[in-house]
Amino acid sequence: MNQLQFESSPYLLQHAGNPVDWFAWKPEVLEKAKKENKPILLSIGYSSCHWCHVMERESFENPDIAAFMNEHFINIKVDREERPDVDAIYMEACQILTGGGGWPLNCFLLPDGRPFYAGTYYPPRPAHNRPSWLQVLQHMSNAWESQRDKVEEQANRLMGHIQRNDAPPIAQKPIASGLGEKIIEEMGARFDSVNGGFGGAPKFPSTMAIHYLLSWYWLEKNEAALEQALFSLDKMLAGGLYDQIGGGFSRYTVDAAWLVPHFEKMLYDNALLLTVLSEAVQLIQSNTDLKSRFSERLRRYTEVIHQSLQFIERELEDASGGFYSALDADSEGVEGKYYVWDKAEVEAILGDDAALFCAFYGVSESGNWEGKNILNRVFDWETFLLNNGLQSDEWEKDLKKNADRLQTERNKRVRPGLDDKVLLGWNALMNTAYSTAYAATGVSAYKEKAESNMKFMLAAFCMQGSSALWHTWKNGAAQYPAFLDDYAFLIHALLELYQITQNEQYLLDAEKYTKHVLSYFWDEEHGMFFFTGKEQSDVIVRKKDLYDSATPSGNSTMVLNLQRLALLRDHPDWSELATQMLEQVQASVLSYPLSFERWAKGLLQMEYGLNELVILGGNAFEKHEAILGVFIPNKIQMAAQNANEHPLMSGKDAPADAAIYVCKNFACLRPLFSVDEFKNTYAVRKEV
Repeated sequence: MNQLQFESSPYLLQHAGNPVDWFAWKPEVLEKAKKENKPILLSIGYSSCHWCHVMERESFENPDIAAFMNEHFINIKVDREERPDVDAIYMEACQILTGGGGWPLNCFLLPDGRPFYAGTYYPPRPAHNRPSWLQVLQHMSNAWESQRDKVEEQANRLMGHIQRNDAPPIAQKPIASGLGEKIIEEMGARFDSVNGGFGGAPKFPSTMAIHYLLSWYWLEKNEAALEQALFSLDKMLAGGLYDQIGGGFSRYTVDAAWLVPHFEKMLYDNALLLTVLSEAVQLIQSNTDLKSRFSERLRRYTEVIHQSLQFIERELEDASGGFYSALDADSEGVEGKYYVWDKAEVEAILGDDAALFCAFYGVSESGNWEGKNILNRVFDWETFLLNNGLQSDEWEKDLKKNADRLQTERNKRVRPGLDDKVLLGWNALMNTAYSTAYAATGVSAYKEKAESNMKFMLAAFCMQGSSALWHTWKNGAAQYPAFLDDYAFLIHALLELYQITQNEQYLLDAEKYTKHVLSYFWDEEHGMFFFTGKEQSDVIVRKKDLYDSATPSGNSTMVLNLQRLALLRDHPDWSELATQMLEQVQASVLSYPLSFERWAKGLLQMEYGLNELVILGGNAFEKHEAILGVFIPNKIQMAAQNANEHPLMSGKDAPADAAIYVCKNFACLRPLFSVDEFKNTYAVRKEV
């Protein structure tokens, strides 16, 4: 056993029995490299990474290869989800050197941590114009021993690129008008009108772009934006991206039609998809016209929300109240084996019910992927009912009954590996999903889960005697200082939880952590947030993450947080900071909106303003609950029985029958007293 046996990360523990003398990324190990004057071999991956497992089996379990690694390098294994700061630095080095990236990431460093070479997967023998892993090791070792000056020169060049790339331009140009329309046009140009979503294969959900489309529809009544959003959700829910039997979403599909998933299930993907599905439900159900036109969509979206949250609680919830990180793509060493079916197997389980079930889900003798069947809905719901003379309610019950039967059989299979570490940022994303699901469906259990999970996070990740937080937790122990994303997503979750509960403590906590982020992460020179806090010293550069990718960036999320807290906690200077940040990226957002999706939301909130929804009076909380399900983007919502000194409540009456005030920039329209009148007015109007 090597030093990884003392770690808690499932990915690191998977390598604890390798003959490679692996270490975790620790200050004392970096000092060991300097003391012994040895280059560092840094290998980065994560537990649900298929090719990480392949390279381990082929190379890291090979005693001859391990012996060479141990003799010539200080070998460090990193879980990219535990140390995204380390991964970001060396992934950028790989992209600069090779034009691409991925995992496993294998990077060669000087003893002081500067990279001089990087690549991804290498086979055990030369193949497809790629050298073997042993050849790479020998070449790097020879370069270190005989060409030290060239190695040093390469490291200096790489560091120069990394540092230059990380300095955002300081723009003095004010935010232009009409940005929302231009962003919609750019998104539309990349929309896949055949399959939904954006771009080709591999296909990622782009949930933040869908949120933007829904918001744009509400603001401008743009039917094309609405159809693009809902059509994309329809296609994702029909395909293999969604687990038709057990609920939950895979990370992406390898094809453009959402059929063949990369079968790993990540907590963050499920959180983001559930959030945008809940927003779609809010939009449809709060508009009489949309509810009539899209009744089947409303039924399906709501069904998926319930089914997927059951999956989360069944397979990814820790007894302490946190949520695990991921389920592996592989079981028994085979990708997707747990999830796919033979037709004969389905027929044996379902008997007489099999024919219709197979027709609906496209199950055939030959299969649709490597001789097996990935369940996907090949027919439109109404069309299938009409063609087969079925009633919607009865067919829905039959589908659920038969899916449960398949799930029972599937549970007997060898399960995919579980990554049971609990990450603060990803838990915060799921917390937001629960809050939004409660607002959309009114299921009280979802609000209770959001509150219990928040209680867990604020206790488990807290550094005693400090406003600082930890990043990862497992079995009662937390470690690694939290990153910008952790704080940003937590603040966002606190604000969403405040919206549904009106518990002011959540608002105070959001303000507290925002002040911490401003103190420890803000870059005064460039006007953005660093990814790491100023007290962290074990990385060679403090990077800034600006791109919205699989998850939103911490910087774009902080823009939204600052905009909302500026009003909710009366910090007008925070709104100015958000504007300064948006000024720097507006050109990039306009050119590449699908890489800056949450930034686009920040620009939208600037252009159209935040909708201030204040409910005051004796039955304020009852009315607050009644209108949570109404979709109003760019919204902050505050309810109280009696007006206080808060600027949002200043000058407003608080009658026994609570008044509903809708305002912008503290200027209010005529108050409403009827919940139905509020819904009829603000669910359908172009703009508040």
